[in-house]
Amino acid sequence: MITDGHTKKGVVRAAFPHTIPVLTGYIFMGMAFGILLASKGYGPIWAFVMGLTIYAGSGQFVAVGLMASGFDPINAFLVTLMVNARHVFYGISLLERFKRYGKAKYYMIFALTDETFALHLSAKPPEGMDEEKFYLTISVMDHLYWIIGCVLGGLIGSALPINSVGIDFVMTALFVVIFLDQWKQKQNRVPALIGLGASIICRLIFGPDFFILACMAVLVVVFSLFKKPIEREVRR
Repeated sequence: MITDGHTKKGVVRAAFPHTIPVLTGYIFMGMAFGILLASKGYGPIWAFVMGLTIYAGSGQFVAVGLMASGFDPINAFLVTLMVNARHVFYGISLLERFKRYGKAKYYMIFALTDETFALHLSAKPPEGMDEEKFYLTISVMDHLYWIIGCVLGGLIGSALPINSVGIDFVMTALFVVIFLDQWKQKQNRVPALIGLGASIICRLIFGPDFFILACMAVLVVVFSLFKKPIEREVRR
């Protein structure tokens, strides 16, 4: 007998509520990207292709400036590496989990954005549901939200004259929403506080250009050394 928890619809219904903050954030953040891209003369098809293949919010915003400034592959590589280097630390923390996904592990690695990473740590599948299908569904849904937002922004930006100054602030707003969603769940407050504290300290020490990379390194060390005490606190 196949229960609802094992059907595609059942997995989608279970995963969707967890992705609502990402849905609202990615639609507007993707639209911001699409509008910014259109302001540089690139239409919605470019927005679709970049959302599908690059799928990195900060990386894509940086790519707009790189595309507008001319061909410079070395600079583009170095800037993109610096902006998205934090994903290395995300991947390290989920290596064991992704080994169980077979060929799908390559997509799971590709789709590991900041927000999806947060959901992989905080969202839990219902009892009896296939864990791999649950987290794969979250990754796919988040990716679809981003693509939809990018294309909508590209269409709007191509059709209407919109001032794009300051529009990338939507990324900061999304991080605030994710943090508040975790704070509402008492079992997630310890990791959230550790992340917040590390961010503030690294921002003061390393400045705005390097604090994210430094913060991720600190968090990997902290969560590796104090994994069991943190897990016990989370389960309370």
